Amino acid sequence: MSYEKRLSLLILLDSIIVLTAIYIGYFTLHPYLSFYTFPVLVMSSITLLISHHVFAFIYRLYQKAWEYASVGEMMAIIRAVTLSIIATGIVQYLLNGDIYIRVLGITWMLHVILIGGSRFSWRMYRDHYIKQKTDKKRSLIIGAGAAGTMLVRQLLKSNDTDMLPVGFVDDDPMKQKLQFYGVTVYGKTKEIPMIVEKHNIENIVIAIPSMGRKEIQRIYQECSKTNAKTQIMPMIEDIASGKVSVNQFRDVQVEDLLGREPVELDIQSISKRLAGKTILVTGAGGSIGSEICRQVSRFKPKKLLLLGHGEYSIYQIDMELKQKHQSEFEIIPIIADVQDRARIFEVMEYHSPDVVYHAAAHKHVPLMEFNPKEAVKNNVIGTKNVAEAADTFGVNTFVLVSSDKAVNPTNVMGSTKRIAEMVIQNLDKQSQTNFVAVRFGNVLGSRGSVIPLFKKQIQTGGPVTVTHPEMTRYFMTIPEASRLVIQAGALAKGGEIFVLDMGEPVKIVDLAENLIKLSGYTMDEIPIKFAGIRPGEKMFEELLGSEEVHPQEIFPKIFVGKTVEFDYSRVDHLIEKYAGESSAAIKEYVLGLANKNEKLLVKYVN
Repeated sequence: MSYEKRLSLLILLDSIIVLTAIYIGYFTLHPYLSFYTFPVLVMSSITLLISHHVFAFIYRLYQKAWEYASVGEMMAIIRAVTLSIIATGIVQYLLNGDIYIRVLGITWMLHVILIGGSRFSWRMYRDHYIKQKTDKKRSLIIGAGAAGTMLVRQLLKSNDTDMLPVGFVDDDPMKQKLQFYGVTVYGKTKEIPMIVEKHNIENIVIAIPSMGRKEIQRIYQECSKTNAKTQIMPMIEDIASGKVSVNQFRDVQVEDLLGREPVELDIQSISKRLAGKTILVTGAGGSIGSEICRQVSRFKPKKLLLLGHGEYSIYQIDMELKQKHQSEFEIIPIIADVQDRARIFEVMEYHSPDVVYHAAAHKHVPLMEFNPKEAVKNNVIGTKNVAEAADTFGVNTFVLVSSDKAVNPTNVMGSTKRIAEMVIQNLDKQSQTNFVAVRFGNVLGSRGSVIPLFKKQIQTGGPVTVTHPEMTRYFMTIPEASRLVIQAGALAKGGEIFVLDMGEPVKIVDLAENLIKLSGYTMDEIPIKFAGIRPGEKMFEELLGSEEVHPQEIFPKIFVGKTVEFDYSRVDHLIEKYAGESSAAIKEYVLGLANKNEKLLVKYVN
């Protein structure tokens, strides 16, 4: 219906209601008020009719969408009607010297009831008839606070959403059995499975945006006992800023179930280290390297050098950053291999970077067990090339991306990472450059990590393969890992190994179960198969060795390990003999060197 037709209809309807109200008032009290004559009735009717339409326009009663009417609209009706009655009373007094209060009182009451009823009847029709005909998912809202009630109001108002709020769950005892917008608080979070079954719930929405990870994990465990799909409401600030709408939900992610709060580092404090400087990132096309580039870009460096061996991955991050920041600073893609010493020195000499983030490495544990020489070539010799070039050409800070697998390593990858740490710690003793390393655990979603593997196995119908039911790992997100690397560069004094407080380790089998459920399957549909520990793997990982432990935080959630003395001539020996030795010998030596195992070292030397 057009606005003009709708306006004409409402004016006609209101005119009938106004006249009906005042005439009912007149005929109700006429036997008792002989002085309330018919001429007075006509005069009062004309006054009330005109004043009603005037105040209806003032309070925009003809412009409101009454299918969404609430308390605000009702108050507008009361104000318009009350002022119309007062205006009529004033006219009665001026023309007749008297105000017929009882007649006007009845007229006011009927006026409010009929005008309000005519408007709210459409709201009632829409809510209780139209909505019942729509095929919507019965939804349970977790949290009856400001966010949850706002969500319910929006869902009830909108015909575009496919969700119908059926009830709330809230742990606040003061809210039990209360109703918000007609939706009842049925119980507490521990009762979620029972409530879902009793009320045929198909969808669950966690509507507590400020909730911590541990609480989300606890609630999700209850939700996972049901067949309902679980989603999370967006952050209130994102809704307020217009980034998302209130009913744009996201699925629960594995990151939400880490059981700890994400580590937010004070990256603003490092702005002076990066702003207006030339920054080089090796391995810039990888998951960690590319995220480091994104984080660094926020601080407007003078020049950002994207160095990597893979052409397509460098092309991707180059295009992404240029689309966002091309007018702000210079972005230079560089195709180079860290194993090519001459090329690395050429790049360092030409661009003279101020800060280097060295993220280029081989990181896949089982693959490196079968290719130990490649691990040494990339992780040790490649690191040595980049580090020595940084020293030669006066780089201010060099940050090595290392791994928790460098602690008491049982595999080639971890051993080469530990030896890479030795390389930069030794170089730091004689260089003006500040050389530091950063260790962290498994990175969720990075290439070659367990999450993409599990997702692929789930997509193909399973089974999901887990090595051992008791295997645990530390986990962090890609942005967390990248921020830690950048923060370490700001804290660097030289020679440190920085470690992030990563909370409690997570069982891999628990991670697999959560991912299966998050993908909409049950454990019967996608089973878990235990495949056995792979070559070089440990049951659990450590972040610092017993000799390195230094309990004091140097920054919230960041620790620094004590420097451990080692014989660097052993590292030189590895590099000297690298080309002429067999893979088996190289493997034994790197394990012996990283773990100070003299038997393996002597065997290699002899």
